[in-house]
Amino acid sequence: MAKTIVQEFTKGLWEEIPPFRLVLGLCPVLAVTKTVANGVGMGVAATFVLVCSNVLVSMLRNIIPSQVRVPCFIIIIATFVVVVELVMQAFTYPLFLQLGIFIPLIVVNCVILGRAEAFASKNPPVASIADGLGIGVGFTIALGALAGIREAFGAGTISVPFSDTVIQLFGPSFQPFTFMVEAPGAFVCLGLMLAVMNLAGK
Repeated sequence: MAKTIVQEFTKGLWEEIPPFRLVLGLCPVLAVTKTVANGVGMGVAATFVLVCSNVLVSMLRNIIPSQVRVPCFIIIIATFVVVVELVMQAFTYPLFLQLGIFIPLIVVNCVILGRAEAFASKNPPVASIADGLGIGVGFTIALGALAGIREAFGAGTISVPFSDTVIQLFGPSFQPFTFMVEAPGAFVCLGLMLAVMNLAGK
């Protein structure tokens, strides 16, 4: 049992890490990864919603009729998204303003809805917690790594998550490659990281 739980957790760190292996949830990935603080903030928020929704879906899996399972999953996910919104407004308001519309859009994030449908609705709560936590941590790491590359080359800085600290990486003569913090730069950076991961996987 313990080995199975560990396997369910660790698969989200490489084998099924979103968005590189599970190519889902690309909209927030590309939109919020201009800075490390934003990327990690979104990852933590998504992880909370993912774990909580997985647990509740798993607990109710034998009660929810299959004909209305997707609307029920969305209601469950939306409940925890509201909790995240209220907590962020209370404790991390600047980050909440930075992430904007992408916080409520967690409700329709394909990663979260996909795990509810593909895993939590068919497995017990403990395994669903491990699955949600592993996928969530992997998602946060992926967002942080992508944001780190984009911010480093696009602004010459690294912002520290959940603080106002911004670390300058280069000297005053550094010319930021601003393409990296624009929308096309997000696609290019994601594509390059996908290529590197595929090569490493082989």
